[in-house]
Amino acid sequence: MTVAEGHSDKVVERFSKAGVLDEQVGLVDVTVMVKKVRQGDEEVVVQIRWETEKHWKQWEKSEAHIAGHKANLGKPKPEYILHTEVGSYEIKAVREGVKNEK
Repeated sequence: MTVAEGHSDKVVERFSKAGVLDEQVGLVDVTVMVKKVRQGDEEVVVQIRWETEKHWKQWEKSEAHIAGHKANLGKPKPEYILHTEVGSYEIKAVREGVKNEK
């Protein structure tokens, strides 16, 4: 998501709050990241991970998800949201970091 300068905190707050998504079977986690920029438009990445594609599809078809989108139907998006792109990624490898205990 690309947002106008100074507004990334609004998107972070929205996606950091607990909600119906947290009640969904198969949800692994939600990660919200902001790309560091000196000035200008800001980039916010919201990564929602599911145990399986089946779990994600169940969420997409759920009454809670559909109701959330219907509630915003016809409403203009906030002016500070300049661009939104949605993608689906398949995990091919996960490698844990070395844990240094002292």
